[in-house]
Amino acid sequence: MPLLYMDEDITLHPEENNGIQRERQREELSLTRDNEQQGRQQMQMQGALGVKCPHCGAINDSEAAYCASCGNPIGMIACPNCGAELDPDADYCESCRRYIKHDACSFCGAHLSPSDAFCQECGSPRGGIVCPVCHTLNDFSFCKQCGTALTDEARQLMERVHEMPEFKELQRLATSLQQLEQSIPYTTESDLLKDQRNIKLRERVLTLLAEDRGIAHPVIPEAQNKRLSKEEYDARKKERLEQIAAILDKMVQKPQPKPAQVRNYAMACRPVGVRLAWECNFKHALHSSPCGCAKPQLGGKWIILGKDVKKEITDDK
Repeated sequence: MPLLYMDEDITLHPEENNGIQRERQREELSLTRDNEQQGRQQMQMQGALGVKCPHCGAINDSEAAYCASCGNPIGMIACPNCGAELDPDADYCESCRRYIKHDACSFCGAHLSPSDAFCQECGSPRGGIVCPVCHTLNDFSFCKQCGTALTDEARQLMERVHEMPEFKELQRLATSLQQLEQSIPYTTESDLLKDQRNIKLRERVLTLLAEDRGIAHPVIPEAQNKRLSKEEYDARKKERLEQIAAILDKMVQKPQPKPAQVRNYAMACRPVGVRLAWECNFKHALHSSPCGCAKPQLGGKWIILGKDVKKEITDDK
């Protein structure tokens, strides 16, 4: 068999060329298998030493709560008070209903040192504030029970929010709804006739009183609280609820870096006179307020509650 020199064209000897190619293919396949096996062994060794990040794949220390590479949470943590499982970036335990972050002020979100009894930023005490109205102990700037602003910053924020045109309209509608719900609609013909007799009696009494004062032809103002039929009552209430819901949708709280920012702004936006629940973006649960949500920094919004609305607060029970 002729020898194959390095400078000789291998195309002149196809049989030898095919043998060389097959040998090279076997070597490449063997090398690929060895690399795959080594990769699997390395991954197993790394997995035994740490936790793989589900977001970027980096291996982290087995005790790490956040990925050292991408910064995302990589596992659950235990509540220091009750032991319930929590997301690493949660600052509140929904099981025992206690604030759990020891390095961040619950009132403003500023950093706290272990030795700080009061926040260096807002001056609030680490142990919470008792509401002067309902005497509830609170970890946040607004009372979770009655909504009272508990800090100077909260009162200033509430004043700014209440000057917003959308909040003024929201509060006007909420007051109108409250007044409407205090009225009793008539449902029968007998109720209507009785109401008409009362209106005539009112006009007669006011006319006599005016004539006693020397007014010959008094003008009697129309009654402000005119009784509505059940159909009119339901139509007006539905209209008010839809208007309020539309404004609440516009005032939705967007995600913020600090949970305290969302809690404070949401509580300042809450109108008086209408039953509401906080629907969080964390797990779309209904809370009595954002103070009961573990991760309000993800944002959320107020929604209307009531006997005509099927949704009810369930997550705070």
